[in-house]
Amino acid sequence: MTATLLTNIGELTTNAGAPGDPCGTIRDAAVLIEDGVVAWAGPVVEASRAGGDIEVVDVGGRAVIPGFVDSHTHLVFGGDRADEFEARMAGTPYAAGGIRRTVDATRAAGDDELRARLAAFVAELHAQGTTTFEVKTGYGLTVDDEARLVRIAAEVTDEVTFLGAHVVPAEYADDRAGYVDLVCGPMLDAVAAHARWIDVFCERGAFTPAESERILTAGIDRGLQPRVHGNQLGHGEGVRLAVEFGAASVDHCTYLSEDDVAALAASSTVATLLPGVEFSTRQPYPDARRLLDAGVTVALASDCNPGSSFTSSMPLMIALAVREMGMTPAEAVWAATAGGARALHRDDVGHLGPGARADLVVLDAPTRVHLAYRPGVPLVDAVYRDGALMGS
Repeated sequence: MTATLLTNIGELTTNAGAPGDPCGTIRDAAVLIEDGVVAWAGPVVEASRAGGDIEVVDVGGRAVIPGFVDSHTHLVFGGDRADEFEARMAGTPYAAGGIRRTVDATRAAGDDELRARLAAFVAELHAQGTTTFEVKTGYGLTVDDEARLVRIAAEVTDEVTFLGAHVVPAEYADDRAGYVDLVCGPMLDAVAAHARWIDVFCERGAFTPAESERILTAGIDRGLQPRVHGNQLGHGEGVRLAVEFGAASVDHCTYLSEDDVAALAASSTVATLLPGVEFSTRQPYPDARRLLDAGVTVALASDCNPGSSFTSSMPLMIALAVREMGMTPAEAVWAATAGGARALHRDDVGHLGPGARADLVVLDAPTRVHLAYRPGVPLVDAVYRDGALMGS
């Protein structure tokens, strides 16, 4: 057995608390890690229960939180769309059609190029405290290209999402029904063995509710679990669809009716908010306060992609959620950790209760509040994944 005791933790966020403190905050704390999982967490004065041959790590009064769980990324792609960002900052409105530019660049990129770029993004994630992450396809949009994207994504994460229903590619512009047939048939057949999730962009300019229903049903029939992109560009049917299909998550949720909020509150579907998109597109931010006050489970994710949110920083998502979306620092940290785990149907990550995977982040700060209080400052001092110090 290998064992490590992290001690002299100024503030420990376990996410294993009671309703009054879902962050399960323990001050002057310690965490015992055995064989890659959390064996015990509690006040440092009780740490003497940890006997035997143990490596003791004094974190010097720093705060410790669970590793971030980024439940929405698009990390396998080619090309760059910095010119679109520059144009938006000059007043050009965002439209989903730019996705096709990345499709062209991704199709032209070789496997080695895509793998190298993905590895660089994964290193970025880890350096910023993200220990669990999802990766979507959706920039191939042919059978062969979606199949290679899903295989490459599966090399770095178990949380792979098939997003063949991202947009209708240019070659099917006059045959939408033919493309939906392709997604529901040969494309799903080619990717199902390597994916866990199926997603659909149910939005104007992407896929209609009827098309989305057909695609999700086909994915479920192949053993994949549903997710939905919805209510990003305007009011629509994405939330309704997600709740009716029992989707793990509906992502974006920028434009919500009262019925949407009520439906989410009465369901197990997580509302995953992506504030990096609003930062990059100058759209209105989602109203997280409204969702939380209604009892909706909220997650935060980066939506790292080349068009609308080219950032992998979960600390930035926390700062934006606090500053722009009405969340408290504690709520935002919970949403970026335990909330992301809920959005991925995971109970082994996102918290530091006994039996959890020992994925945790030591902050160069005395409290988690500093993630929002000091935006843009690299506060991640150390990252442990499966109990091992990363980069050591």
